Amino acid sequence: MIVIILPLLTCFQLLAQQVKEPPVTDHEWTDAYEPFRVAGNLYYVGTYDLTSYLITTAKGHILINTGVASSASQIEANIKKLGFRLKDVKILLTNQVHHDHVGAMAELKKKTGAKLFVDAKDAAVLRDGGMTDYYFAGASPVFRPVKPDRLLHDGDSVSLGGTSLLFLHHPGHTKGSCSFLVDLKDSARTYRTLISNIPSIIIEKKFSEVTAYPGMKEDYAYTLDTMPKISFDIWVAAHASQFDLHEKRKPADRYNPMLFSDRETYLERLKKIREKYEKMVAEDK
Repeated sequence: MIVIILPLLTCFQLLAQQVKEPPVTDHEWTDAYEPFRVAGNLYYVGTYDLTSYLITTAKGHILINTGVASSASQIEANIKKLGFRLKDVKILLTNQVHHDHVGAMAELKKKTGAKLFVDAKDAAVLRDGGMTDYYFAGASPVFRPVKPDRLLHDGDSVSLGGTSLLFLHHPGHTKGSCSFLVDLKDSARTYRTLISNIPSIIIEKKFSEVTAYPGMKEDYAYTLDTMPKISFDIWVAAHASQFDLHEKRKPADRYNPMLFSDRETYLERLKKIREKYEKMVAEDK
């Protein structure tokens, strides 16, 4: 039995090293962007379109999303520009496990020694580098596999240094897509903040044909029913384009959390996805 298992393990380990990240066809995913303070102790440290968020505390920091593999150095540089240190990151989170949000996760986990928390439904894809993802599945990983340290479920709390995030399971875009609710404070007030995963539909086939994700249709129904009911003061998302960052804010703008209070845009995004979803369901009968 040992003779059989060891070669299999060796083959898997070799395969895991042969990462074939999909080519980046949108330059905005990797274009640099000046980091800024969003609200309270929440900062934007991502690229022009792929968002990464740093939540700072006296006990260390939380980093949400890491962009594609090449984003690691940009995120580190942005954190440094703000006067913080990458090595002080203690917890890593993500809105979803597609390669454009966890591509640099393995590298940043190694550099920081931070604990990685992920939605339980996305854990398997994270471990195998995306090889079992319903959309990017293939013979090789599309990002470096990384092992999570804690599996999260809807309603869980992630806490560090006096800041607590409420974990919200919003499946559909991936099996474990998720959002976070957190109260952020500055000298003026407290902002109930939603760090959302907008549940875009990326498949080009019927729901019934996605055999690697048999519950996709039901998961989207749950998420599209749940997300419009969330109460918040301000919101951001996993892509800058999803919350109109560059229309709402210019790099030279002063600190103003209320730039991101546009609930109408949030609801409109969800409405358009709902319309696409219902059309796809009707065509799938």
